[in-house]
Amino acid sequence: MVDVTKWPIFSLMGPEDLSSIRKACVFGSSGNEAIYITHDDEVYVFGLNCSSCLGTGDTQSTIVPKKLDILGGRKVVSLSYGSGPHILLATEDGALFAWGHNNYSQLGNGTTNQGVAPVTVSANLLNKKVTEVACGSHHSMALTDSGEVYAWGYNNCGQVGSGSTANQPTPRRVSTCLQNKVAVSIVCSQTSSLALVDNGEVYGWGYNGNGQLGLGNNGNQLTPCRLGGLQGVCVQQIVSGYAHSLALTDKGLLYAWGSNTYGQLGTSNKSNQLSPIQIMTDKERVVEVAACHSTHTSAAKTQSGQVYMWGQCRGQCVVLPHLTHFTCTDDVFACFATPSVMWRLLSTEHEDFLTVAQSLKREFDNPETADLKLCIDGKYIHVHKAVLKIRCEHFRSMFQSHWNEDMKEVIEIDQFSYSVYRSFLEFLYTDNVELPPEDAIGQTHTHTSDTSEMPVLIQCACGPSGLLDLATSYCENRLKCLCQHIIKRGITVENAFSMLSAAVRYDAEDLEEFCFKFCVNHLTEVTQTAAFWQIDGNLLKDFICRASRCGAFKN
Repeated sequence: MVDVTKWPIFSLMGPEDLSSIRKACVFGSSGNEAIYITHDDEVYVFGLNCSSCLGTGDTQSTIVPKKLDILGGRKVVSLSYGSGPHILLATEDGALFAWGHNNYSQLGNGTTNQGVAPVTVSANLLNKKVTEVACGSHHSMALTDSGEVYAWGYNNCGQVGSGSTANQPTPRRVSTCLQNKVAVSIVCSQTSSLALVDNGEVYGWGYNGNGQLGLGNNGNQLTPCRLGGLQGVCVQQIVSGYAHSLALTDKGLLYAWGSNTYGQLGTSNKSNQLSPIQIMTDKERVVEVAACHSTHTSAAKTQSGQVYMWGQCRGQCVVLPHLTHFTCTDDVFACFATPSVMWRLLSTEHEDFLTVAQSLKREFDNPETADLKLCIDGKYIHVHKAVLKIRCEHFRSMFQSHWNEDMKEVIEIDQFSYSVYRSFLEFLYTDNVELPPEDAIGQTHTHTSDTSEMPVLIQCACGPSGLLDLATSYCENRLKCLCQHIIKRGITVENAFSMLSAAVRYDAEDLEEFCFKFCVNHLTEVTQTAAFWQIDGNLLKDFICRASRCGAFKN
């Protein structure tokens, strides 16, 4: 599932609101506006509200999400945004809504008045069912369920495809050589347009100064023209960046053309390409390609799930596809693109498919699938022998045929507490550790001696040990590191010296150094704690000598 908080604007929201999001889109010149749809099909907006692009009926910015009542309960199927910005939104019943910047009639309502709230775009679209929308900088397109393409708005370069350069105030069907074609997808760069038809052909029109139409020249095109450079291949996906375009074929081959100032074509140089050129030829089959007209960034996902990016990356130019650690192309735009916007209406819904890691996490302590019970402090934890053997050398040895444990259905654990051992087992299933610092380092208790009124802090000699002790005993170095992080986060004046003692006992050098520095930095307070005066004499002596060498006792 995609994490929308990777887009900075969503970090404003709390966990409860975030969990309600089903679809979302971040847009705007700086990624400062967002729209999202909840599981109940309610539409909310928040952000800067440039050109009234939030559609709230006013010009006020808001960090608190506001509901667009007019869209409530209508299932959103397509959404796009322009540079003004202006918004186009299509619903499942085929209705088309628009709002925001309208200086060039890009809202399609025949006026140039700002659209402060969503209005239905109906001119020339009556009885038409819109299935997809696309926005350029200041022009708009809509695709109907019958494969017709409509365009309107700014037309200085012919991006509306009408044969002239006059602005188009209402939707007009893009015809000429698309007249008898069935379009299946539409995209826009800043001032040009592309359409993909059902037989895999691609048509382009509008501005072509950087070769973004892929026609082999750099002259503007006032009506749709087929991309001859893609003849002989069947394209199944097209996307456009600010001034470049990408096409993915049904064989998983990827083509790029247009502007290459930032390396966004992925050709290893910065030369523009007037015709489509195949890229990523040394990689496996590509299954998805991504770009949006607000950025100079490109991304692609391969058959095995690897995600590559190239082009503008936080101010740098990446001229060849670079393998990322992401699992979806959306994250490329969240983390690398400028501005940090979304290239499509993003779905956050869970897929039915679970990864191996997610499946393992779900099966931890599941009595229905477990084949072994571990009993600690009279409580049971249900586990799977195979998982334990795969993840831990200790269990791999334990479940040998000559060990008694290999035949048991229940194994008693008495040297560790329930919370500590459960955290250890959960770590084997999830790679994560969640427990308090006290449990990480081992339980302690205080008592008062017969000869002194001062409370004495004593490490339990025969009682439960901490997770750090377990990790050391089982030679689990990764777990040992995680325990040390937990302990560092939980260090206080009261427990610092006992933590230092434990770090020495478990030979955790990094933790020992951290605890030592903490004790020195808070020396006066630490020396007044019970732990400081009742700790092992040799350790106390070593600490005083070491602290003295650091100048801790100088006036």
